[in-house]
Amino acid sequence: MNPAKREAIFSRLQAANPAPTTELEYRSPFELLVSVILSAQATDRSVNLATRELFAVANTPQAMLALGEVGLAERIRTIGLYRNKAKNIIGTCRILLEQHGGEVPQSREALEALPGVGRKTANVILNTAFGLPTIAVDTHIFRVANRTGLAPGRNVREVEQRLEKLVPERFRQDAHHWLILHGRYVCRARKPDCPRCTIREWCEYKAKVPA
Repeated sequence: MNPAKREAIFSRLQAANPAPTTELEYRSPFELLVSVILSAQATDRSVNLATRELFAVANTPQAMLALGEVGLAERIRTIGLYRNKAKNIIGTCRILLEQHGGEVPQSREALEALPGVGRKTANVILNTAFGLPTIAVDTHIFRVANRTGLAPGRNVREVEQRLEKLVPERFRQDAHHWLILHGRYVCRARKPDCPRCTIREWCEYKAKVPA
C-alpha cells in the first residue's frame, strides 16, 4: 500500500470520527488501568458493567487493596479469568503504592513491570491516559492492518512497528482507536461489512465483498 492510500484511509476515518476514544468507562488513569487489565479476553461492555459498581466503592489503589483479592474477585466474577485478574490487580495496587506514590506511572518500563500488564496494555495506557502516540495492536487491529494491506505483519509486534512507521504522524495519536473500532464494527473477523466500509476504495483485501 502506498503512502497516498494510507493518507486517504486515515483522512476518511478522521472525518467520520474526529475524536475517537476507548469504549471502556473510566475517570482516572487508575480506573483505565484496572479496566484494561480486566478487558483481556472480555468485552468492553462486560467490563463496564462490572466496573460501574466496583469503582463506586474502590477507585484508588488504597481502596482496591482494602477490598483484598477475595473481595475484588467477588465484584468482578462476571468477567472471564476473574480470579487471576483480581490477583494481578491487587499486586498492581501494592506496587503503585510502594513504588509510585499511588499514581499510575507514565513510562513503558514501569507499566510493564506491573502484574497483568503487557506491552499492549501499556500502549493503551500511554495513549489514552497520557496522550502519547502509541498503537496497541489487538486482534482487531492485527486483522485490519493485514486484511487491508495497511501495515501487514506476521505477529502483533511486527504490525505495531510497521504502523508506527507508516501511519502519517498527524493521525498517529488516534490511529489505535480508529482501527480498533473499524475492526470491531465493520471489518469483522468472520464477515467483513465491505458494503458499509468507508475506506473500501483504498482497501487491498482480495476477497472484498461487493457493494
